[in-house]
Amino acid sequence: MIPKVIHYCWFGRGEKPALAKKCIDSWKKYCPDYEIIEWNEDNFDLSVNSYTKWCYENKKYAFLSDYVRLYVVYKYGGVYFDTDVELVKNLDFLLDNEAFFGFETDAKNTRNNVGDVNTGLGFGSVINGLAIKKMLEEYEPLLDGKHGVVMCPQLNTEALAKLNLKRDGNYQKFSWGTVYPKEYFNPYESTTGRLKKTKNTVSIHWYMGSCLSIKQRMRSIISKPLHRIFGVNFMSFFKRGRK
Repeated sequence: MIPKVIHYCWFGRGEKPALAKKCIDSWKKYCPDYEIIEWNEDNFDLSVNSYTKWCYENKKYAFLSDYVRLYVVYKYGGVYFDTDVELVKNLDFLLDNEAFFGFETDAKNTRNNVGDVNTGLGFGSVINGLAIKKMLEEYEPLLDGKHGVVMCPQLNTEALAKLNLKRDGNYQKFSWGTVYPKEYFNPYESTTGRLKKTKNTVSIHWYMGSCLSIKQRMRSIISKPLHRIFGVNFMSFFKRGRK
């Protein structure tokens, strides 16, 4: 059984924004009997490998958290959320899984017709879970700190695909864990600004965008109305038209 512990990361010693504080309060509201642990530079060994050290020294805190979340959940078990994830119901029904994850995307709404899993949305595992072990193995080529960073959905999904996950965005249950559709952990569409909450929704990832530059954040804000009108892939259409 997955332990009643919620892990999160906060590196850099900066003040938490109002959204992060609101989200953490929601964890306390819906899971009052869970222990909540913040991982930061005071209680996590940043020299565990050259990748974590490089990420911290270069202030790549989002990418650092991508790795740390897997490391601590594999070692201690429990649940992880990014600090921009708001809970809307209790998590107890998920704890009987060996592990649980959520699709970030619906395959039918992506350019390549594939769905990605993103551990930042929220995930959980027993101690030494097989799925988490495989996700950590995907980081091995990066651990020397000389090969830059890779977005976590790519690494997370590749690991589960090797465990026979179909990237179709649908509910799938395995001996190593369960993967839930987008509506469970990601009903908010960051590209359009639409919230499609259902009776199955557990949490909402509000996409604070801590790994984005100011320019990328502004572009996201400006493009939301266009995505609502023309669809999430409208830029791909225009790019093809210019070729």
